[in-house]
Order: sequence, then C-alpha cells, then structure tokens
Amino acid sequence: MYDIAIVGAGVTGAMTARELSQYDLKIALLDKCNDVAMGATKANSGIVHAGFDAAEGSLMAKLNVEGCAMMAETCKKLNVPYKNNGSLVVAFSEEETEHLQKLYDRGVKNGVPDMKILSKEELLAMEPNLNPDACGALYAPTAGIVCPYELTIAATECAVTNGVEFIRNCEVKAVETDDEKITLDTTQGKIEAKYVINAAGVFADDLARMAGDDTIHITARRGEYFLLDKSVGNTVNHTIFQCPSKMGKGILVAQTVDGNLLMGPTAEDIEDKSDVSTSNAGLNNVKKFAAKSVPTINARNAITSFTGLRAHADAHEFIIGVSEKNPRLINAAGIESPGLSSSPAIAKYIDNIVKSLFGDLTVKADYDDTREAPVRFRHMTDEEREELIKKNSAYGRIICRCETITEGEILDAIHAPAGARDVDGVKRRTRAGMGRCQGGFCGSKVVEILARELGCELNDITKFGGNSNILFDRTK
Repeated sequence: MYDIAIVGAGVTGAMTARELSQYDLKIALLDKCNDVAMGATKANSGIVHAGFDAAEGSLMAKLNVEGCAMMAETCKKLNVPYKNNGSLVVAFSEEETEHLQKLYDRGVKNGVPDMKILSKEELLAMEPNLNPDACGALYAPTAGIVCPYELTIAATECAVTNGVEFIRNCEVKAVETDDEKITLDTTQGKIEAKYVINAAGVFADDLARMAGDDTIHITARRGEYFLLDKSVGNTVNHTIFQCPSKMGKGILVAQTVDGNLLMGPTAEDIEDKSDVSTSNAGLNNVKKFAAKSVPTINARNAITSFTGLRAHADAHEFIIGVSEKNPRLINAAGIESPGLSSSPAIAKYIDNIVKSLFGDLTVKADYDDTREAPVRFRHMTDEEREELIKKNSAYGRIICRCETITEGEILDAIHAPAGARDVDGVKRRTRAGMGRCQGGFCGSKVVEILARELGCELNDITKFGGNSNILFDRTK
C-alpha cells in the first residue's frame, strides 16, 4: 500500500517523484518499460523553450515560463549539463515577419523576458550560416538546451535516494477504485495507493479510462529526427526555429548539450501509439526544411535517425489536476512540447495538489534534492584522470572509443539508484555507443559487463528490455 503511485517514468513522472520525495510519504514510480525515459522523453528535442509560443493565459504558458526560469538551477542541483544558448524564430517572408511580432506580443503577455526582434543584418551577424534569404528573427535569450533523458535519470536517482521505489516492467492492465484506495492491476501484481498520478504520456487517456475518466483524448504525434556528428555541431550557436504552424514549432536545427547537431522533428498524427519507425518521406522532409534554415547542412553527417511520439491533447493544453470522474486520480496528461521545459514547474504544481489532498505534510529531515555528479572521464584533465585511476583501475579501461567512456563509468551506471539494466540504459547514462560508430566497437563489451554485474547469461542481456535480446544461442 502506497500513499502515491506515479504511473510513467518520463520527465514528468520523474520530476514529480523527486519533488514529492521530500515528504514522509510512501511513493512508487512505475513504468511499463525496463528503464526510465523510454517514451516521449527519450526522443525529445531537448529544447528548453522560452515560453512565447503557448497561448496567453493557458496553463501551458504559465508552466513553460516558470519551468524555463527554474531549469538552470534544477540542472545544477542534479548535476545535469545545461546550456543557455537562446533561440531564434526565423522569418523568410513579410507575412512571417508579421507573425514574429505576434509571437513577441504573446511572449510579453506570457512574461517572457528580454525578447527582441532582429533585423536581417543582426540575425546573420549572430548566425552566419543561416540562409541569406532570411528576413529577420525573434530572439529569446532565456531559451536553452538540456539532455532530456539525462535529466529524467538524474531526477529518478534523486527520488530513489530519498525513498521512492522504482518498479520496472510494470504495465497497468486494469484499475479499481473504492472509498479508501485505488488499485492498479499490473504485470508486477496488484499495487494499491491512496492516489495515483497519471503521467503515462501517450497512454494517459487509456489509463484515465481504466480509472473511469473518459474526458481525456490523446493523439500520438510522430516526429522524426536526424542526429549529426559532433564535427558539424558548431554549425549554429542558437536553437533555430522556423515560424510555427498548427502542427507545432516545425523543423528546428540546434546543438545538443553534448555537441552534436539535431534537426527535426516532423509532425504526423498517427493511431498506433507504439509506432516509432522512421520513413523516407519523413526524413526527406527533415532534410528539406532544415536546409531552408541552414543551407550548409549535409545529412551525410548523420550518425543516426530516430522517431519520437508526442502526447497531443485535443485542446493543445496541459491537463493537470484531480480527475472530475475519479477523486483518487491526479492527471498529468497532454504533456507535449513545452513539457520538458515546464517539467520543474509541473512537479511544483502537482506538489501543491498533493498537499491540498493530504493536508500538512512533513518534510524529511534528511531530504536532499541534489544528485551526486557522475564521473565524466572525457571531460577530465590528465591529472584528474590519473588520480581517478589510482583509486579505481576500472576508470583506466576505455570501453567506448568514440565518446571516451570507461568501464568505471559503466559500472557506476549499472549500480546507481534505478541503474541501467540493458544496453540502451548504459548508453543513455554514459554515452557509450552514442558516437559515430553507434556501438560497433563497444557494444559487445557493454553486453559482457552487464551480464557480469547483473549475474546473468550473455543471452539474457537486451537492448531495451522485453524481447530485444542482443544475443541468442550459438548455431551448431
């Protein structure tokens, strides 16, 4: 029996778990996958939006602006890389230039600080690789970039350290509610809680319906991306947007915090909430529209492509609050862009809801809202590396050549709170396999280390849980 069960270990669920872990409550964080950040969070642009895009007066606008203001300090506490690089919405026509003014006016009403509309000359001085046909841009200096899954991992580790129980491979099959509790029938058995927080992403409407709430409808909006090599990462310095449409913010070009170049996403509403396939048509659109912003981009520098699914609510608004149909269900649904940007503020918002339900809550005397900084061997000086290796020789064995990731870092990732249990889990925590060769060199070594540390056979190790086994029995 838990006080709170949070369904969905994406950035919303993880940040909420961290926020609520300060109280003397018994909390479980559930996810149907083998790890955290396996849904929309893992295939996210990583953009911390300034807040001028969301409709004036909306909850989305409020939490976007608040979350953006909180992000730098949140990342500092969790030892997650964050870069305040600013964003540019580029106009290519007189009509789009007029739209920039509308975005600016909306941003002012939303409380976005320090925005400026740039002339063509000012824009090209800031970003010389942009298309010279650009007419101008809206500059928002408060925007930034963060690694979405690293933020989620860090928040989960912080929550677990503070007493939250993370339960993997825990898919909700049915929900029952009575006057005292809500019961989740899951693949890990029955889980009872006083309240359930529904942070299930594209499946949030399905979970709500199981609990008797049919007021939510979520559409999976598919977005395809290219990730380019670090050799072209400095092509742009800011996040480059084109003027948005009713389907979203359009194809962006941006650095990642790790120095790669990202371009995408497309926007296509689909019925299959598990379809994360890429397509020639979608990726060709990414190349086409990215080149409109930055003509020098060459997709031959791509090291991978991928697809993410956004949880689009019909009203394009966050749905956060106690369900009108089930008083033991707290919905956190429709959390699409700018959901990542808003996540620290969403967690605070849900915190206030929880306090209103439980009354006075006691903050733990030993609560710690920070996460210890993980070892990042690739960023160390030679002297720091030498000292580290003296303490633990595992840091002297390079496993991933592309990203300079050591065995010691992989061991840390496996044995961390809510640590890695599969190859992709190691990859997200350490970057082993994220370089140009995409795991061609280090993949087999990672499998060996996982099997050794988890006490299982090589054949048991998966790429991302489920039936994604890396190896099978030898042929005879």
